[in-house]
Amino acid sequence: MSNDADLRDKKVTTQRLREMKAAGEKIAALTAYDCTMAGLIDAAGVDVILVGDSVATVVQGLDTTVTVTMDHMLYHAGLVRRGVERALVVGDLPFMSYQVRADEALRNAGRMVKEAGVEAVKLEGGEPVCEAVQRMVRAGIPVMGHLGLTPQSIHSFGTYKVRARDEEEAEGVKRDALLLEEAGAFAIVLEKVPSDLAREVAESVQVPVIGIGAGPDVDGQILVSHDMLGLYTRFQPRFVRRYASIADDMRAAFGRYAEDVRGAAFPTPDESY
Repeated sequence: MSNDADLRDKKVTTQRLREMKAAGEKIAALTAYDCTMAGLIDAAGVDVILVGDSVATVVQGLDTTVTVTMDHMLYHAGLVRRGVERALVVGDLPFMSYQVRADEALRNAGRMVKEAGVEAVKLEGGEPVCEAVQRMVRAGIPVMGHLGLTPQSIHSFGTYKVRARDEEEAEGVKRDALLLEEAGAFAIVLEKVPSDLAREVAESVQVPVIGIGAGPDVDGQILVSHDMLGLYTRFQPRFVRRYASIADDMRAAFGRYAEDVRGAAFPTPDESY
């Protein structure tokens, strides 16, 4: 077996991600919300599986992520963890589970690791959350940061447009990336920012920078699995490449099933006892 194959079979850890950045190996990440999907993603060799609060939009049918609760995230993270052997499983901390006090953030992160079994947590924001990041890291909980377009702040932003186009906000993103690294974050998600800025951020920190709508010059990419599968079709961001059209296949299959039932073509004697 080749060295590359050995690495693809090896359990992914936070240390492995740092090694991948150092070696110039790109990191592949996707979201998952249930055991079946997580198992398929893991078997395909994806490096990081994020149990994202995007569950609100692609599973719960809501317009934003802000209403997701800690109990929701614990439930979905637990489902995902059961289906994964190789990938690093990261659980999103939902809105208002970490912003109020650092000790509350630590307790909620601890619940995510202890009750759901994830191997790391993710939170949004820069300087204001660094104390919480430090507390978690000191307690032995790996933390992934998230800068740029942070969906939990959508009511503050007022739009899902590209962030950090102006110099002041771009400088803030670069500063916050350094602060998150200093606080102990093992990686940073960078969402929907100009490619040039994303490259600067990735070059300025030693930890992996994983982009979503941040161009090719970062250390890895993440997409919402329902988006890239063509399963969630309410809208398609520019940065999403659809690798399948599963919604079309599912509608067709459901329609054929309904026709077979109505026409008494299902079940046949071979499908009966």
